[in-house]
Amino acid sequence: MKKLFLGAAFALFGAVAVNAQQGFNLGAHVGLPMGDAKDTTSFTLGLDASYLWPVGTDFYAGIGTGYQAWLGKDYTYSIPGMGTYTVKATTVNVVPLVATALYKVAPNFGLGLDLGYGLMFANGNNDGAFYYQPKVSYIMGNNGNVWLGYEGMSKNGSSVSSLNLGYSYSFGK
Repeated sequence: MKKLFLGAAFALFGAVAVNAQQGFNLGAHVGLPMGDAKDTTSFTLGLDASYLWPVGTDFYAGIGTGYQAWLGKDYTYSIPGMGTYTVKATTVNVVPLVATALYKVAPNFGLGLDLGYGLMFANGNNDGAFYYQPKVSYIMGNNGNVWLGYEGMSKNGSSVSSLNLGYSYSFGK
C-alpha cells in the first residue's frame, strides 16, 4: 500500500501544479520534518484538494482537505547500563480539514494560510490536533502554482512541523 501511495504521489506531483485561483484545486507536496519530528520521520508526502471562491480583489477563501503520510524511520536510543536499541517509527497518516485563503500580492506572487484540524491515524489509533500552514506561492500562468509552506500541528503543548514544497493545478476560473 505504501509503495502504491508513493507511486501515485510522485506521478501526481509530476503531472499537476498548484494555483490558488477560484475553483477546484488538486496538488501534491513533499516535506522535510522539523524539530522533534525529524528524529522519527524521514520525510512527508501528501495530496491536496481545495475549493476557492473569490471574496475580494485578488483575495480567495475556501475549504481544503487531503492526505499526508509522515514516513517513519529507524531511530536509535540508549539506556545506560542496558544497551542501545534501534526502533522503526510508525508512519503517521494525516487528513487535514481546513479553511484556506490566498491573497495575490502581485500577479505571480501570493500569500496563503490553511487553518483547521488534522486527523491523525497510526497503528489502529487515531487522534487530532490544531493544524496550520502559512504558504508563499509563485503563480505560473492561469492554472499553475508552486508553493512553500511551514506546516504544523499542535495539541496540549506538543507540536510537530515540516517544511513543504508543493505543486498543484486549478481546474476553474
